[in-house]
Amino acid sequence: MNDVMFWFVMLSLIELLVVSVAFIISCVVVKFIINKLNESQYLKHSRFFNPTEYLPDEEVITLKQVFYLIMIVLFVVNILYLFNVWSYEEYYIILLDILLSIYLAIHVERDSLKNKLILLLLIPFGSLGMLLFENIFLSLLDLVHFTVFIYFIKVYFNKFLDYTESNSLGITILLLFSIVFVSFLITMAVENVSPIDSWAMVSNAFTSNGYSVLGKSLPGKLNSIFLVWSGFVLSSVGTATLTVAIVMKHINGDFDRLEELAKRNRKD
Repeated sequence: MNDVMFWFVMLSLIELLVVSVAFIISCVVVKFIINKLNESQYLKHSRFFNPTEYLPDEEVITLKQVFYLIMIVLFVVNILYLFNVWSYEEYYIILLDILLSIYLAIHVERDSLKNKLILLLLIPFGSLGMLLFENIFLSLLDLVHFTVFIYFIKVYFNKFLDYTESNSLGITILLLFSIVFVSFLITMAVENVSPIDSWAMVSNAFTSNGYSVLGKSLPGKLNSIFLVWSGFVLSSVGTATLTVAIVMKHINGDFDRLEELAKRNRKD
């Protein structure tokens, strides 16, 4: 019995080491790719990848503001799944946990003991353990891993406030976000659905597309959510652009009439 326990502990330690190394390598590779993309002259000068080619400057600034709120939603969803995995979405959520952990890890400075501890907590032992070894035992470490996402919820909310203040933006978007987020939690509880299903239902209801889940697979549901919110953003931009065009047309017309009146007065 002691021998079995010994080899079980040794195997678990080896798997922990492999998971740690795999995570470090993943972070290095992703960081390298991001740096290469940032250095790419094609991406810097390409109109295709320039958001201002599609949206007004004010809208781009607002979308950057929304980015922090979207990250908070992803952190919350990840925490919920770490504690209650819906079986048919298991491997997709494992991927979400790994990608979020890598993203946060490559943006954390390594200049203090606190940040080094955060990096340690960011290692998704449970998700990588399930992916590489199907080891449920390592999932117990998620009881510690989830705390780092609670920390980053606070960090990204503070980033949202700082960005909002530095760019002199309003916080109306925060009220809108709060309404949608509370509805998301309520729907998940009262309808007894997974977080992704709840987000799809709330998105459809908010944009007047119904109150149902479009898509049977998780990628299909994510695609429907993406289409709903993308359409909402683009339609808002279109409405705003049309309004500005109509107003400018009337202003230009009034200006032309005033100019003509001024010319007549000068002749008289």
